[in-house]
This record gives sequence, C-alpha cells and structure tokens, in this order.
Amino acid sequence: MLNVAMLGASGRMGRTIVPLLAEAGDLRLSGALAAPGDAAVGQDAGVLAGVAPLAIAITDDARAALAGADVAIDFTLPAASIAHARACAEQGSAVVIGTTGHDAGQRADLEAIARTIPVVIAPNMSLGVNLLFKLAELASRALDEQYDIEVFEAHHRNKLDAPSGTALGLGRAAAGGRGTTLDAVAEYVRHGQTGVRERGKIGFSVVRGGDIVGEHRLIFAGPGEQVELAHRAQDRSGFARGALVAAKWVAGRSPGLYSMQDVLGL
Repeated sequence: MLNVAMLGASGRMGRTIVPLLAEAGDLRLSGALAAPGDAAVGQDAGVLAGVAPLAIAITDDARAALAGADVAIDFTLPAASIAHARACAEQGSAVVIGTTGHDAGQRADLEAIARTIPVVIAPNMSLGVNLLFKLAELASRALDEQYDIEVFEAHHRNKLDAPSGTALGLGRAAAGGRGTTLDAVAEYVRHGQTGVRERGKIGFSVVRGGDIVGEHRLIFAGPGEQVELAHRAQDRSGFARGALVAAKWVAGRSPGLYSMQDVLGL
C-alpha cells in the first residue's frame, strides 16, 4: 500500500484526486494540506471531496501532512510547491508536481531538490495530453517551416497564468521537433501593425472565460492544407488519474527530475 499526501486538498484538483485515492486498492491517503487560513483546515478530506469520511483531517502544516507519506501530489501555487518540495526532501518522500507557472528561478530550485529525491513535474498530468506532446514533436519534425505553428488554449476565468503550462509544453515540444527552443521562436503578443509573419515562429492564442476545463490545439498551417492536433478535457478526472499513475511510478525511484514522458515511456 502506497501512502499518498495530497497537497492542495481543498482545490479543484485536490477534491478530484481524493475520491480516486479512496477508491484505489493500492493507494492510501495519508495526509492532506491546505493553505493557512483556508476554511477547509480541520475538515475531513473525504467529506470535503464528497465521499465518506477518511479519518484524515486537512492541516495547514506541510510536515504534518507529509508524515508517513511515500509520495506527495502537489496542486497548489508555484512558490508553495517549492516549499512543499523542500519539505518532501527533508521527509524523504517523492513528489509529483502538477502545479504550473514556475519561473526560471523556481525551476532551478526544483532541479536542485531533485538531486536528493525523485520529482515528477509536468505542465499537464493527463495521459492524453502527454501523448499529444509526443505527437507535437513528431509532427513539427516532419513539417518544415512552410507550416506555421500556432498554439491555441482556453481555460476557465479563474486561471492565473497564461499561456497555460500545457500550451507552453506543446510549444516546447514543437520547437524541439525543429531543433530549436521555444525561447528562440515564441511569439506571445500581436497588436497593431505586426507585419508579415516571420518564418519559424510559434504563436500563442489564449482564451479565459466561464468554467472551461481546458482545451488545447496545435495548428500547422501550411501551403494548401492545415493539420491540427487537439485535446479537450471534459472534466478534471483525466488529470487526476494521470497524477496517480505518476505517483505509483515515481515512488522508490532514484533522485532526479522526471516528466510524464518518462512515466509513460515516451
């Protein structure tokens, strides 16, 4: 039985993952964390998630939530996820990070932490999206710069970062397929007299509105044809199931920074 701590238990993803943990025969919720001041602190994690009581009270103390955990799953905020990863390193537990929006410094912090514990981090935990990343790389390798690349993404109105981590992941995969980096070819803003599109650029379009769970499209617009790769999330269960697959995979691994591509053998 694998003991799993849920960091961000009161959030959308936490409340989706906890019921799946309760159903799993080989996983056990061992701790649950929410931010200080969150109204969920002190509540039973199962009751909050809409299932039977699990006798795990949500705490705002990361070390208490991690006690006895083999692996933690983090869906919080970038700065909080770094602090939680450090606490995991002190505890000696692996961590799966689904939080997005890390800056370069925070990414460097995670790389340092991953020298002592195994860390899985992915812009999207969905198995389908991670297959899409691989397809994006293959398609961009096959279709040369005559095919302009656009990344479209849409999410609910409360999402804080843009473009989404998944959109950036698609951009990185496409750039990698063409032997370059996203930093070198990304085009995030278009306004006014932009002029003719520059060859090789990867453009981004972002929608924020309503309760859209998540939609991503990678468009290759070429001479006389258009190729699209797409993923639409109907609810958050796909992300949650992917996070549990990652948790099972990473527990007991050697220290290192892993991706869902590693988890899926892609």
